[in-house]
Amino acid sequence: MALAGKSKQDVVSEFRCGEILAAARTVFATRGFNDATVDEIAAAAGIAKGTVYLYFSSKKEIYLAALKQGLLELQERTAAAMQAAQGVQGKLKAFVRTRIEYADANRDFIKIYHSEFGNLANAAVRDSEFQQLYLKQAKSLELVLQTAVKGGELRRIRTDFAAFIIYDMVKSVMTQRLLGWSSGRLEDDIATLNDLIWKGMAA
Repeated sequence: MALAGKSKQDVVSEFRCGEILAAARTVFATRGFNDATVDEIAAAAGIAKGTVYLYFSSKKEIYLAALKQGLLELQERTAAAMQAAQGVQGKLKAFVRTRIEYADANRDFIKIYHSEFGNLANAAVRDSEFQQLYLKQAKSLELVLQTAVKGGELRRIRTDFAAFIIYDMVKSVMTQRLLGWSSGRLEDDIATLNDLIWKGMAA
């Protein structure tokens, strides 16, 4: 019997893939790509190694799938929060808050994300699909800045340049919190970063 257009087999497959990728995030974040094994991922997921290979052909495929899943989820949450926010400052605050809160709640994924996107020589960053996911997030921020400049809310700035700077500032706070380098509360870190961003660009 189909469920919302999906067969029972489709639903089971999606659930099993989700379990594998969730386990993979933890294993890769703890062990790193080179030291992690498919056996460890299978054990963390509570399934047989052979079952993993029914869904993924290699450790690299699992790794890239886990990375893509997290990127898509973060992108969707950020886009939804920005769309729901009112005004330019509200949208910027939504961008900052959503990403930092996501990082705090998904530390395993953020470790993988920073491992790949902190090094431009890494394979995932060079992959065109991942580049597009990365650029799409920055582009959505750039469009908000362009609208604000045209409306006089922000001073005249290079919006493409500024979007990447803000993107990297948010990533820096995510990293500091991940490594335990920030002594501030979540709300304090978000408020401080929002203040820096807005005062640096406001008309």
